[in-house]
Parts: sequence; structure tokens; C-alpha cells
Amino acid sequence: MEKQDLLHKRLKEYFGFDTFKGNQEAIIRSILAGKDTFVLMPTGGGKSLCYQLPALMMEGTAIVISPLIALMKNQVDAMRNYSEEDGVAHFLNSSLNKQEIEEVKKDVLSGQTKMLYVAPESLTKSSNVEFLQNINISFYAVDEAHCISEWGHDFRPEYRRIRPIINEIYPRPIIALTATATPKVQHDIQKNLGMTDAVVFKSSFNRPNLNYEVRHKTSDIDREIIKFILSQGRKSGIIYCLSRKKVDDFAEILQANDIRALPYHAGMDAVTRSNNQDAFLMEEIDVIVATIAFGMGIDKPDVRYVIHYDIPKSLEGYYQETGRAGRDGGEGKCIAFYSKKDLQKLERFMQGKPVSEQEIGKQLLLETAAYAETSVCRRKVLLHYFGENYTVQNCEHCDNCLNPKIKVEAKELLITALEAIIALKEKHKTDYVIDFLTGTDSSDIETYGHDKLEEFGSGSDEEEGIWEAVIRQALLDNYLLKEIENYGILKITKKGKNFLNNPVSFKITKPDEDEDDMLDLGGDDSEAMASAAGSGGAADPQLYAMMKDLRKKLSKKLNVPPYVIFQPSSLEAMATSYPITEEELQNIPGVGAGKAKRYGKEFLELIKRHVEENEITRPEDLRVKTVANKSKLKVAIVQAIDRKVALDDLAESRGIDFDELLTEVEAIVYSGTKINIDYFLDEVLDIDVLEDVYDYFREAATDNLDTAQDELPDYTETEIRLVRIKFISDMAN
Repeated sequence: MEKQDLLHKRLKEYFGFDTFKGNQEAIIRSILAGKDTFVLMPTGGGKSLCYQLPALMMEGTAIVISPLIALMKNQVDAMRNYSEEDGVAHFLNSSLNKQEIEEVKKDVLSGQTKMLYVAPESLTKSSNVEFLQNINISFYAVDEAHCISEWGHDFRPEYRRIRPIINEIYPRPIIALTATATPKVQHDIQKNLGMTDAVVFKSSFNRPNLNYEVRHKTSDIDREIIKFILSQGRKSGIIYCLSRKKVDDFAEILQANDIRALPYHAGMDAVTRSNNQDAFLMEEIDVIVATIAFGMGIDKPDVRYVIHYDIPKSLEGYYQETGRAGRDGGEGKCIAFYSKKDLQKLERFMQGKPVSEQEIGKQLLLETAAYAETSVCRRKVLLHYFGENYTVQNCEHCDNCLNPKIKVEAKELLITALEAIIALKEKHKTDYVIDFLTGTDSSDIETYGHDKLEEFGSGSDEEEGIWEAVIRQALLDNYLLKEIENYGILKITKKGKNFLNNPVSFKITKPDEDEDDMLDLGGDDSEAMASAAGSGGAADPQLYAMMKDLRKKLSKKLNVPPYVIFQPSSLEAMATSYPITEEELQNIPGVGAGKAKRYGKEFLELIKRHVEENEITRPEDLRVKTVANKSKLKVAIVQAIDRKVALDDLAESRGIDFDELLTEVEAIVYSGTKINIDYFLDEVLDIDVLEDVYDYFREAATDNLDTAQDELPDYTETEIRLVRIKFISDMAN
């Protein structure tokens, strides 16, 4: 009883708390008893206290190994607030000068310092190893321990050197802490740190106050996010983007629309970055637009929404980033925008890395795609990924549970899938099994001779999407197991084998029809309207139908395809914001000054008449203002094309990849500006390619890129996009 009183007394004395949260007390007792301890605790669970309190109570100095300099500074500042002595906590990293390093070492040697935060890179320096050999170390804490594992979302090679360095300095007990680790990552961490016998404390990964939603990413994403932010008033939010350029651009767009937002990424100078972070913490701004460099250890309890502009590279990353919402237990909305094109872009970024790293990266991306595309409860999928079984039928806090899809009986389909996996001797991954089931002739299947097996093509009556749903549900229901360390090979569990002997009801959620990606600047009308409905858009169906009819009449009169006049996404935007002047029309995505002048008059008359007849209040305040810099880039591109600068050289000089440049050029021609890229096409395309693709667009009912690629399998996506730019410029502008 006395021991418990002392622990609670110190908790109150140092941190002002009366009680511990969750597993905190048991974890601290384990460290005080000198045991290796592994802590798996979600963001907001109070991990830091687990090593801070025992460090203050024990003899000597605790060495805290942490990956981020900003995080160290935060924690050291926080610890100094709890103590009368500034020397109670220090950090040792590359941001300190020689004199500051000497002052830190003096405090540590005097016994005043209870916690010394060290970056893994600093830990391996011979001068630091020598210094640490001469001090009394209480224990080592390895924070953000998932960085050790290649399967973790922030892999840092220098983390794998921690154990040998600890052995060289002086072995003491280790506490490893992480907020995100799959069973595979957990095993990897323990093995690498030589703590396989550690006491393991695993808290539930369920954050019941978080609301998960995935939206289809369209060209209207900026407007959609602005609408959402404006609906949230002055609540705090984080928007994560994959590239630094997107962070800067989108922060500017938000500012132009009177939203108090600032950017944050590793490419900014340290002072600006720190000031922007402080402005967010001090609530001088409402929104921070950031790369994943932002947020580790940021203790802002009232972040009310986290938006992923781009889908993350792994579910661990997604979980940790969404975990920054609602840390106080209050509301937390987590919205991710998903497009298969983003996934393909992420895969391309992996090229050039070692093959094993590419394989791991691909597996992590597949898990993210499965989460984004599933119709099952998102909480169930997420927790299953972290090795936790969630049995609640409806979580009532994700888009799939709030709008449940119809479930259908799939007992026979599961039998077929399990029999196929057995025929393949449980040695293959999901995509291979699906190819085998659907009877797809691939070189791998032929090489293994699997096309000769009786089960080959046994599931050819069903679409690929149905088999994905079957396998996904079978994994969730524990009929199948995915061996992650073997790059996702499917194995049948004991429950799966029992099912084959005694089948029971097995239901799947049918995937949505027409869930194919819509190109940012393309797509037919049905896709555009589906996208509007799916993304919470409020397009006026009556006006949309009338504008479609008008577009059809004009297309016949001018002898051009309808999409050349206005894109479906532009019509949808018009049917949402009701522009009635030429200036307002130019603010519609895909409509520039040229298009507004050439085609706008009749559309504006139609919209004005519709608004007056139906007494519609127009949402002018939701108009997305564009940024001057963006216009500057467009002007620079047009001028460079006028000077006949090769497009690949132009992309390089602007610091963007070729795909991004094509997207900018597409936006220019789709909004009505005429350009001539013949000089570049003559250099890079055969005349036959140019004529074939050009003729295709002349006859096609849609300029959708996926449709074009299906119809023109011999040509690359880049070739098709280049010719489409020429076609639109020639025909529409």
C-alpha cells in the first residue's frame, strides 16, 4: 500500500494528476522493477508519462531516444515546466553548438539531469558514446519505436543500430514505445532491440470518438475542403498533403478564401516552421496544412478534424495522423480523399529503391487501398490491421456504418476461393489468387503451370471487385490469414478449414457499381453526377439536365464533342454555385476567360432564368478564390510554350514532375486558352500515334483517360494525354 501511495504521491507532485490512465501505472511499475517493457499505446493515451515519471523517481539519468528535434524540444520544455530546475531535462542533437553541448554534459555529470533526449544519429557518435559510458544510466526509452521496422511507416535505418550502441555504452533495461504497430512490426521491434522477453502492454487501438470517412477525389477537391472548413467555424484542423509544393499551394488557396491557415513542412527554414507550429498551438490560426513532418508529439488536445488531401502510404501513417484529432475525447472528424491515380503515383515514387523495399512499400499501399475501397465498417478494418478484433456490428462513426451497403450471401463464393487457395498450395498473394479465379492469363500463372489446374477460372462468372470483397471479408472473419512478412501470402486458418467441412452463412458487401476513378479533367456525365452525390455535392439535378441538353445542341451546331464545350465536372459546379455573370463563370473549375466568352452567354441565360423562376439563393460565399501564384505559373507555362521550350525541360525548370506539368497544361486548355505544342509532339511522337489518338477523341463520347487507355491499349498514358491536349486546344479554343 505504501508503494502505491508513493507512486500516486509522485504523480500528483510532479504532474498534478490524481489517477493514472489505462495501463500507465502497470507500465511504470514494470520499469521501476528493472524489466524490459514494450508499450503499444495509441496517440493521446499518455505514453510520455510512462517514462517521464520513473525517470524522475529513479537514481541516475534516463536516455530517451527520439527521432524528431522539434519533438525533443517540446518534451524538454514540458518537463522543465514541471520542475524548479531547468537542468532536469536536456536534449543532445545537431541543433546545439559546442558551448551548449558542454553545458548539457555538465548538468548530466552533476546528477541534476533526470532525462537526456538523444537523436539516434547523435547516440552513435563516438564522443557521445564515451561521455555516456561515464554516467549513471537508469534506463533507456526508445520513443516512436516503429521507426526500427522496415514494415513501420517511418523507417529510419539508424534506429536499427540502437541495440549494439546500448551494449557498447552500458546495458540497462529498455522501454520501447509506439502508437502504431502491427503484430509484424511489434515482433520486429522486440527482436531488433533484443527484448523478446519484455513485458508487453497493449492498449486498444479503438478511438471511439473519431469519425472515419473516405471521399472520392475529384477535380473539385479544393472547393469541397473549403466548404467543409467554413462549416466548422473556428475549430482547429490539420490537412495532410504528400508533397511540399501542394502544402504551400493549398495553404495559399485557403488564405485567399479568408481561412486562417499556414503551411508546415521540412523544406521550410526552422524559424518559420517553428513559428507556424506555435501559431497553430496558440490558436492564432485555425488550420495547419502539412506534410507528415508535422504532428509527432504535438500535444494539441482540441484538433477537431484531420483531412488527408492525398491518401497516405500506409495504414500506420494514416492511423497516427488521424490520431491527432480529438485527443481530449471530444469530436474528431477524419476525412481522406482517395483516387487510384494517387496510388499509382506513390508506386512510381518507389522505383529505384531496393526490390525488397519496393515489395514492402507495395504491400503497405495495398492495405491502404483495401481500407479506402472497402464497404465494411472502417473501424473494423483498421483495428483488424493492428491485430485487434472489433465485434460491434455498427460503429455508428464511419461513413460505411452510417450509410450501410446491402449485404449478399456469398457462402459458395468463399468455398470457391478457399478451394482455389488450396489448389495453389497456399503460396500466393491476393492479386495472384484473383487472377487465377477469374481465369486471367498471366505470364506468372503460365510459368507455374497453374492454368492447367481444374480450379483455374472457377470464379470467372464474377468480377474482380467481388473476389476482392470476398477475400477482404474472409480475412476480417478470420477464415484467411495474410502472412505480411511473406509479402502478403494468403493462408487458410483452422476456422477456414472447418468452414470447408461445414459451410455456414457468409455475407459480403457488394462493391459499388461504377466506382472507377474519374480523371480530374474528364469523365462522362453519369460519373460526374455519381461523384457529386458521393462527395456530398449539392448539384441541382434539374439545372444539370437542362445544361446537358444545351451542351448537346451546341455540340451538334458546332460539330465538336459535348465535353469539348464544358466538362461534366464544370457543369456540375455550375449546377451547384449558379454563376450568372461572365466573371463568376470564370471561377468555375475548367472554365477560363476564353471559354466563358465563347460558350458562356447561353449557359448564363439558362442559369439566370432557372434561379429566378425557382427563387434560388445562390451560395456566392462558397466560391473558391484562386491564388495569384497559380496564375503566374500558368502564364509562365503559356509563355514557355510560345517560345517552344520542350515540355520535359519546362517541368524540370519549374521543379515539378512531368505528370504535374501535363495536369497544369490540361487545366490551361480546358479553361479555353489556345496553345500549340506541335513542336514538342513532332519530337516525341510518331505521326501514326498522333493520328490514331486524335481520331479516337474525334469520335469518342468521353475524354476520360481510363476509357481511352482501354480503347487504345498500345499507347501510353503520357502519349494519350499529350494528344488530348492538342485535340482540346484545336477543337475547343
